[in-house]
Amino acid sequence: MEENNKRVVSSKSIFLCLLITLSIVAPQAEARAFFVFGDSLVDNGNNNYLATTARADSYPYGIDSASHRASGRFSNGLNMPDLISEKIGSEPTLPYLSPALDGERLLVGANFASAGIGILNDTGIQFINIIRITEQLAYFKQYQQRVSALIGEEQTQNLVNQALVLITLGGNDFVNNYYLVPFSARSREYALPDYVVFLISEYRKILANLYELGARRVLVTGTGPLGCVPAELAMHSQNGECATELQRAVNLFNPNLFNYCKNSTLKLVPMSSFLQTPSQCIWISLVTHKHMID
Repeated sequence: MEENNKRVVSSKSIFLCLLITLSIVAPQAEARAFFVFGDSLVDNGNNNYLATTARADSYPYGIDSASHRASGRFSNGLNMPDLISEKIGSEPTLPYLSPALDGERLLVGANFASAGIGILNDTGIQFINIIRITEQLAYFKQYQQRVSALIGEEQTQNLVNQALVLITLGGNDFVNNYYLVPFSARSREYALPDYVVFLISEYRKILANLYELGARRVLVTGTGPLGCVPAELAMHSQNGECATELQRAVNLFNPNLFNYCKNSTLKLVPMSSFLQTPSQCIWISLVTHKHMID
């Protein structure tokens, strides 16, 4: 959910959901590599190395971080991958495009995420130069070749098989595609329920490709409350109410994604499966009770 100073979603609502899951994820993930795929919610600086408008390299990004400087994270401080790395006692994964990601630092894992991308390759076309999910997977394959040169193919396969993988996709396919402009190409092609079915079918292919590349422990997040993020409230809300149509999209997409993950033959873990209550309830609670995240 990225554009120049608009449609940038806060990830705080997802953070609470993540923090609840970490107490369960961490004991299983210790001493494992960590790989990250997705969009701005998990990008930790790859777009800084690209000629793109989807960037987080200036104020106020990073304002609450230790350095108080923008680092390429679409956040005021830490993001989801940082919190997971902290919990499992690992150093943060570096952006895959970072020159510092070399040698033994490769064994920690890598972050392939790029702000602006979606499940579909035509999502985020206005940002021009971003690492689409097909390219992220190609980089993952390249990463394994680099690591094989360090520790051999067998140990590399074991490292990848045992790793924790986080993937976050879907929000941009609504905000920066279906609803980007009135009467967008995708909205003319599909009614919203049919578009959601199409997205899930394409997401299944992405997750199957991840599996083929060796990922065996995959944490899948849904989208946050897209209609309730500050940019959408500023553009569409008169009295603080969330954008109805975007919320309708979320309420269709997340349950469909959850059901696929739950029933898939792949080892996929929908984040909300760790919770006693649906994750959407927590997201809405955070939007309604802002004091919880101040």
